[in-house]
Amino acid sequence: MPASIDTERAELFRLLKSQAFFRGKFTLSSGKESDFYLDARLVTLSAPGAYLTARLMLDMIKDDQLDAIGGPTLGADPMVGAVASLSHQQGRPLNTFIIRKQPKAHGKQQQVEGPLLKEGGSVVIIDDVATTGKAFVESIEVLQKMNIKIKKAICVIDRGEGAREALAKYQVPLESIFTISEFLA
Repeated sequence: MPASIDTERAELFRLLKSQAFFRGKFTLSSGKESDFYLDARLVTLSAPGAYLTARLMLDMIKDDQLDAIGGPTLGADPMVGAVASLSHQQGRPLNTFIIRKQPKAHGKQQQVEGPLLKEGGSVVIIDDVATTGKAFVESIEVLQKMNIKIKKAICVIDRGEGAREALAKYQVPLESIFTISEFLA
């Protein structure tokens, strides 16, 4: 019998706080300076971190009707594999996808990799850390050009620096497993 969602959330927090949360002077991808940094991939690329993240995200979408779940490379990469595998194991298999920063210059020149999404399909997009929401917004714009509906966005950690507001402009709600205030407490 799997552990409770609350227990798994507490375990993922412990992993993130001990292995992926750093204090110091950092420049974020947005160009902003910060006194702390969260390198969530140090956890989402580990076996327990991938499992816990997938379990929590699958719980967050359990009532949603969707065709796939995915997100921007590189933050979503480890999570989509874990979500696909665990969703299959749970008997509710979900297709996943990755969105490249730019379309490939060769082959089929795709920007979205994974099982083809049907026009008008519904997806949830995921990422590890949301700061300004730039990667989510870029993903939303790519998917909207494909006529894909984005039900919501989910991140492991919301830094609370504008991502929620940026996504609201696209009518995409942002949910997070954790907020930065939990790490700074």
